[in-house]
Amino acid sequence: MLSPKDFYEALTAAGVNLFCGVPDSLLKDICAYVTANTPKRRNVITANEGSAIALAMGHYLATGEIGLVYMQNSGLGNTVNPVTSLADPAIYGVPMLLLVGWRGRPGEHDEPQHVHMGKVTLETLAAIGVPASVLPRDIDAAKAALSSALEQARQRRGPVALVVEKGTFEAYSLKDPSPPELTLTREQAIERFAASLPAGAAVVSTTGMPSRELFEVRGRRGEPHDADFLVVGGMGHASQIALGVALSREDKPVYCLDGDGAVIMHMGGLATIGELAPPRYKHVVLNNGAHDSVGGQPTAGFSVDICAVARAAGYKSAVCVTTEAELDAALAALRDAEGPALVEVRVKKGSRKDLGRPTQSPADLTLAFSAYLRG
Repeated sequence: MLSPKDFYEALTAAGVNLFCGVPDSLLKDICAYVTANTPKRRNVITANEGSAIALAMGHYLATGEIGLVYMQNSGLGNTVNPVTSLADPAIYGVPMLLLVGWRGRPGEHDEPQHVHMGKVTLETLAAIGVPASVLPRDIDAAKAALSSALEQARQRRGPVALVVEKGTFEAYSLKDPSPPELTLTREQAIERFAASLPAGAAVVSTTGMPSRELFEVRGRRGEPHDADFLVVGGMGHASQIALGVALSREDKPVYCLDGDGAVIMHMGGLATIGELAPPRYKHVVLNNGAHDSVGGQPTAGFSVDICAVARAAGYKSAVCVTTEAELDAALAALRDAEGPALVEVRVKKGSRKDLGRPTQSPADLTLAFSAYLRG
């Protein structure tokens, strides 16, 4: 296995001084080391992967140095436009190094949302014209692969990718606790959320820990799961799925249970929600200031006034809470509020070690949720 320290030192020795992207669980150890050892302006956790491509372009234009963009392979979709219409050798010709976590690699068990992209990761890179190779786990071989990738990027004047398999890096934990004033856990907040829902409500829950915790909360409460659509992939799109439901079923209260990283990734969606203003659309954002599901690297969640952004985008109301009492009051008000309305809940990082995963397949979720909405 590769030591994150050794690989980081190899990168910096090779002249890579900008790191940017969206964290991934397979890259969490190297991302944690970079976060702990790099100035914030040289390690930028971007809103989405496409933004990281653009950031690396700006860095190269200003310095002539190759930047590193890290991402999960599911994030390749967000990079297709800037890679093919900006950085490509046929357009602006900007070299950069992509470090891509290979979730769902054929032959390895993974979550359903990663199976298809896992099969087509290398083909996707080839289709958008990005040469790729697998990062070796031996440091000498990794240094040679890195040197070759950087030289190829310079020669072709375009992106080159190193693909990272599961178990490539040794463990490295980020020491980044939640602010001490936060005492509410995300699961506690979801307990209060579930208890507050009016009869007939539909819930669209964002990818990662929130959907896993909502599934378990429903089970503990003895409630069925058919009113919940758990978005297991497509980070940042839960709010627009909920919007599609709300526009089509104006008679039904529709709740989006969201996360700070997801909201920031596609923040433009707030403007669409605000403009169309479905009257029974309710948005609950669980904000722990971190990409908690993939290693805990920070988001801009605690630096951005999400409520002010929502109000500016056209939401009728938006409030931020930090305690159970505040949350209960806000959720009670949310039930009767004219939509779109938002409650931001600031919570601690972390989750239970024994947290399970939903036992329903995406296909089962689709059938059950559709039947619930149409029935």
